[in-house]
Amino acid sequence: MEAINYSALRTHLKDYLDQVTDDYETLVVTRKNGKNVVIISADEYDNLMESVHLLGNEANRTRLLDSKRQLEDGLTVSRSLMETD
Repeated sequence: MEAINYSALRTHLKDYLDQVTDDYETLVVTRKNGKNVVIISADEYDNLMESVHLLGNEANRTRLLDSKRQLEDGLTVSRSLMETD
């Protein structure tokens, strides 16, 4: 995560926006009034919103965390897919 001031952002806006989108870099823009902002790519925002949605429901969160634990504990079964004509 990089932090820059508002003036630097204004001067090099394209470069900073390219850095955010190309490198998935989070950019914090500091402001004199202390009301800082964060710039992230649209892809990163979509990923965050999907995570909020998936983890926002208790039943879904429990199921996902249980599945993650099973994977980490090696409690998975590998199967081949059937081919159809």
